Amino acid sequence: MPERTIRQAGGVLTQEDLERVNTRSGLVALLRERNIRLKGVLSLLRYEEELKALQAELVKLQRWVQAEGRRIAILFEGRDAAGKGGTIRRFIEHLNPRAMRVVALPKPTEEERGQWYFQRYARQLPNAGEIVFFDRSWYNRAVVEPVNGFCTEAEHERFIQQVPEFEHMLYEDGVTIIKFWFSISKEEQARRFDSRRHSPLKHWKLSPIDLRAQELWDQYSRYKEQMFSKTHTSFSPWVIVQANRKRAARLESIRYLLNYCDYAGKAESRVRLAPDPSVVMRFHRKLSKLD
Repeated sequence: MPERTIRQAGGVLTQEDLERVNTRSGLVALLRERNIRLKGVLSLLRYEEELKALQAELVKLQRWVQAEGRRIAILFEGRDAAGKGGTIRRFIEHLNPRAMRVVALPKPTEEERGQWYFQRYARQLPNAGEIVFFDRSWYNRAVVEPVNGFCTEAEHERFIQQVPEFEHMLYEDGVTIIKFWFSISKEEQARRFDSRRHSPLKHWKLSPIDLRAQELWDQYSRYKEQMFSKTHTSFSPWVIVQANRKRAARLESIRYLLNYCDYAGKAESRVRLAPDPSVVMRFHRKLSKLD
C-alpha cells in the first residue's frame, strides 16, 4: 500500500509499520490506531487501480492513432477550478510525448489580436498520428472573454456564428474533436478556491480572473448556456462531465474517449469502457440548468 495513498486518506504509515503487520486484522487495527479512514484507503486504492487500467487502454489508443494517422483534438472547458488541468494530467501520464501535446495558450500578443481569431488555434491542431489536449481552447471567446470584457459583443457574436463552420471544416477533413465541459457547483468552486489560497503549492493557480469568478457566476452561466445552444452540433457535440467529484470526473472522461474510439485491441480490454451516464453525458437542449 503506497505511503502516498495513506497520506491522502488522512494519516501516515511508515514502511516499518507496514512490515510489522502481516494479517488483515492487524492491518485494520493499525489503521484505526493511527486514525486512518479504512474506507478512504480502500476507495483510493480502487480509484488508482481503475485509473491505471484505463491509462493502459489510453496507451493502446495512442498506438492506434499513430498507426492509422488519426488526428484527435480534445477540448477541456469549464469554470475556473473545475478540474480540467488535473484530468489532463491523468490522461497524458503514460502517453508517448512525441505523439501528443498539451496546448494552454497565454493571452494573445498584439500581432495575434490583429489576426483572424481562430488563426493561432489552427496552428495548434493535431498532425497525423497525434492527440492534442487543449487546456481551454477557442471557446475562451464564448464565455471567459465576454464576461471579463476581453472582447466586444460584435466579436463574440461573430465567433458564435463562425465556430460551427470552423468545426465542420475540421470534421470534413477528418479531425476528431471531443469537447468536454467540466461542470461544478458554485459551492464547490468556492471550496476549491479556498484550498488554493491556503496551499503554498497551489497559489500559482489563482489569477485575478479566478478571484472574480464567484461574483460573476450568473454572467458566466448566461454566456455558457448560449454557447451550448449555438455550438452543440451532431458532428461536434458538447460532452458534460459532472466534476464535483474529481476522481469520478477523471475516470469517466477517460472512459468516454476510449468508448468513442474504435482503437485496435479495444475488444481485449479488461476494464469497463462505457462511461457512467450520471457523470458523463452529451448536452441536451432540454437538460435542466447546469452548474
